[in-house]
This record gives sequence, C-alpha cells and structure tokens, in this order.
Amino acid sequence: MNLRSSVLALLLTLAGACAWAQAPAPVGEPADEPVVESAAVPPVKEDARLPKLDLTGQILYQFLLGEFAGQRGQFELSARAFLDLAITTRDMRIARRATEVAFHARQYDVALEAVRLWLSLEPESQPAKQMQSTLLLASGRIDELAVNLARDLALEAPKVGEALMRIARAFARYPDKQAVHRLFNQLTQPYLGLAEARFVRAQTELAIGGAARAKSEIDQALVLRPDWDAAALFKAELLPKGPAQLDFLKAWLGANPAAHEVRLAYARGLVSEKRYEEARVEFRRLLAANPESPDMLYAVGILSLQVNDATEAEQQLKHFVALGRGDVNPARFYLGQIAEQAGRLDEALGWYDQVAAGEHAAQAMVRAAMVLVRQNKFDEARQRFAMARSGAPDDMRLVVAEAQMLRDSGRHAEAYAFLAKMLEAWPDDPELLYETSLAAEKLDYLDVMERHLRRLIALKPDSAQGYNALGYSLADRNLRLDEAADLLNKAVSLAPDDPFILDSKGWLLFRQGKSAEALAALQTAYSRKPDAEIAAHIGEVLWALGRRDEALAVWREAAKAHPSNEVLTATIKRFVP
Repeated sequence: MNLRSSVLALLLTLAGACAWAQAPAPVGEPADEPVVESAAVPPVKEDARLPKLDLTGQILYQFLLGEFAGQRGQFELSARAFLDLAITTRDMRIARRATEVAFHARQYDVALEAVRLWLSLEPESQPAKQMQSTLLLASGRIDELAVNLARDLALEAPKVGEALMRIARAFARYPDKQAVHRLFNQLTQPYLGLAEARFVRAQTELAIGGAARAKSEIDQALVLRPDWDAAALFKAELLPKGPAQLDFLKAWLGANPAAHEVRLAYARGLVSEKRYEEARVEFRRLLAANPESPDMLYAVGILSLQVNDATEAEQQLKHFVALGRGDVNPARFYLGQIAEQAGRLDEALGWYDQVAAGEHAAQAMVRAAMVLVRQNKFDEARQRFAMARSGAPDDMRLVVAEAQMLRDSGRHAEAYAFLAKMLEAWPDDPELLYETSLAAEKLDYLDVMERHLRRLIALKPDSAQGYNALGYSLADRNLRLDEAADLLNKAVSLAPDDPFILDSKGWLLFRQGKSAEALAALQTAYSRKPDAEIAAHIGEVLWALGRRDEALAVWREAAKAHPSNEVLTATIKRFVP
C-alpha cells in the first residue's frame, strides 16, 4: 500500500490529540497550558512545503517507537527516535515533534539539533525561533542566543525598538533573571540611543535587584522619549509611594496632559493617600475624556461619597447603573444609602431591594429593615430579617443586626428573647454570647450577663470585647471595682487603641474617685471616636469637677449629632431636668 505525506499528517494529528507530554512553552508563554484533546481528527490539508514521502515500514516503525517510548517515560529514546526520523524525512512537523519531546526530556543538545533542523525547513516559524531562544537560554548559551537575536533585530529596522520590547516581553517570566540580564546587556548595546533599549535595560536591572541602575536607565529613556507614558509609569514605580511618586506624576502630566494611563495611576495614588478631593478632580478629567466609562463613573461616584457630595455621587452612580456594565450591586447599595439619608425612604427601599448578590447583599437587607422601622413598619422589618435568615441560617451578621434593630427601637425584652433562642441553637458562638450578654445587661439580668461573658472569655481568651463588657458593667454599677480594674487592664493590653475600651477605663477611674485622670482618658477616647455615650461620660466628669458650662457644651454638641441616644438623653435629664 503506497501512502504519501497525507497519511503521515494524519498520524501526527492523532499523536498530538493524545499527546503523552506537552513540551514546556517557549519563553514568555505559560508553562502549564493544558493539552486540549481533539474531538475529531480535522481534514488533512496539502502543504507544498511538505516532502512527498511514502509511508514505509521504517518510517512507521520509528514514529511509533518515538510515541510508545514517550508513553513509557523513556524520553531520551523517544527524542532520539523522532530526531532520526526528522533527519531522514526532512518533515518540519516531525522536526517540531522531536524538538518538543527533547525539550520535555531536558535533552537540550538533542532539542537544539532538532530545532535547527526545524528552522532550516521552516525559516520564518515564530514558534521555532521562540523554542530555539528558550533552549539556548536554558542551556546557558547566552552568547549564541545574543547572536541569533541580534541577527533578527537587524532585520527589524526601522522598528528595532518595538522588536526589543517584544523580545523582552517574551523573556519576562524566565526564572533565571541574571541570565536574562546578561543577554539584554549584550543585545541592547548597539541601540543605546533608543528609548526602548534603555527601558528594557531598566526592566532587567530591576529584576536582579538593581533599583538604582534601573532608575538611571529609565531616566535615560525619558530623556530620549520624554512623552513616553510607559517609561513614566515605570519610573513612578521606582519612586517611594506617597508624595515623591505623586509629585513626579503630577509634573509629568503637566507636560503630557492627554496621557490616560498615567493620569489613572496618579488618581489611584491620590486615593491611596486619602486625598479624595484631588483624586476626584483627576477622575473627572478621565471621565470627561470617556463619558461612558463605567470605571470612571463609579470612581467619581464613590469619591463624591467620600467628600460628602451626595448630589454628584447620586448622579454618577445612577449613570453607572443605567449602563449596566459590570457589577452594579454595590452602586445600588450606595444609592440606597443616599436616598435613605435624604429621607426618601421608599426610594431607598427600592434600591436596597435591587441588591441581588455580592458583599453588600446582606447589608442591603439590614438597611431595608431599618428603613421599614423608620416607617413604623416594625412587623414587616422583622419579616425581612426572617426571610434573610431563612436563606442564610448560619449568618450571625443577620442575627446580630436584627438584635441591634430591636435594641435601637427600645425593645430590649424582645431582643433578649430573640438572642436567647438563637443561643440555644449555637451555645458557644462568641458573637451570640456577647450580644446576648448586652441584651441581658439592659434588663438588669446581671447574673446572665456575667455568665455569658465569662463563657466568651473562656472560649476566646484574647477577646478584648469580653473583658471590656464585663469590666465596664461592674464599673458602671460601682461593683467589685478591683475586679473591674483587672478586667479592663486586660482589655487595654489586648486593644490599647480601642476608643470604647479607653472610655471604660476612664469611667472606672471616675468611679474610683480619680476624676482628673478619668477626664484625660475619656477625652482621648472621644478624640478617636466622637460617640454619644463617651460624650455623656465626659459631661458627667466635667460636672463633678465643677466645670458645668463645659459639660453642657459637650452634651449639647453630642445631642445634635445623636438626638435619640438613650444613655446621653438619660444623663442630660439627670443633671438638667
């Protein structure tokens, strides 16, 4: 039976479809790409470059020998069989197969011989050129590789700069950074008058830890090509994050105002430094250049929220949602918050109900329930929580949020009953123990409160909250102050900067008759967190010190911000009936 190269092509296709090994990818390509199995053998196409061969017994034998040897792990034998077959047939497909098998077997000398044959048969093959580069680099033949690449570069004129960048990208993930550095030092030497050559040198210097040399090279690139945004971004990355980096980007943008990517980097840097208003100015410029960009719309909307500009935040976030590109759930949540703060409660509910998934979904359910409470629809609010918990029965955030809603509404008995029931199902949940103890404390169930908090401390010895809650409850009732002091000192040691723990410590000092020390601790806490209950304590200490006008001023200011806080209201009534 006289079969020609079409049959050989069929065999090669079948071998590729059930390949026993995938050769490591050439430089710059992922090394772990999966082998895709063919569902069916595609039709064989004639190629004028292919040799016209009869499928002799010897050819079939060598081909099958290579395949079966590879399947049995005899890679050296497989590689040699394919190389011998490639030399005999001068078929570029078999030369490629020989190269890949030898590469996989780390038989670099055989692989190089095979790839040279492959290139002689298919001189313009980019995969062959990439494979040869990979092999030369892997075997440490830097000079030979540099000669080959230099020859290819010379053919790229006048686009040598682009070619250099392309080659550098191909070697970006090669693990031997020192070898790559040596290679590109040689390769770029004739082209140091090109910005791209300096850029590539900067990259390879940085890869081996030469940050100072990288900066010198990128500075040269910017001298040669001052408006190159990639070089500007590279230099910015070499500068310390913060003012130095931002000052450079700002100055460079002054000369190159249309550089989108650099302006975006500058804007993001401003956000990182919490310079939100300046960042918003930059994102507005980016948005003006691309009014339908969802990323820019969202950024301007969120930054407007950060600077308390609800009007623009709402405008941009609504536009973002209307575009319908990307995840619109966070924007819907923020729009709900804006509407809620503006008193447009039905609109707020509408936005919260549209938050369908993501990290804001649970928060949206909670906020919707809170809105219903504000509308005096308390039963409906609880139904919302029940529905939410039915879909996520183990989500303690929903349980805690419902309990807080009950407490904030003054329904302390309902809050305690609800939490006690939940605690029966999860008796050792730290969050539930803590919340149930707070609910018990509101009803003066002090033994229950203490039992739960001590259980919490036993379960989580590093729980600053547990120590603080128990210590504060004792101090607030003027009970067992020495024990309260031990508990609060432990809480302070675990969380020294927590404003609520500092408030508890200050309140204990006041109970101990150390008013001046108490005032200092309370004022420190208030500076970190202007909370209504801390303000109530500061006012009471000031009153005890005879500084009543100051106490009244503190209370009045806090009452403006927190008009419905129970503790603050009760404290003021005790002193100012």
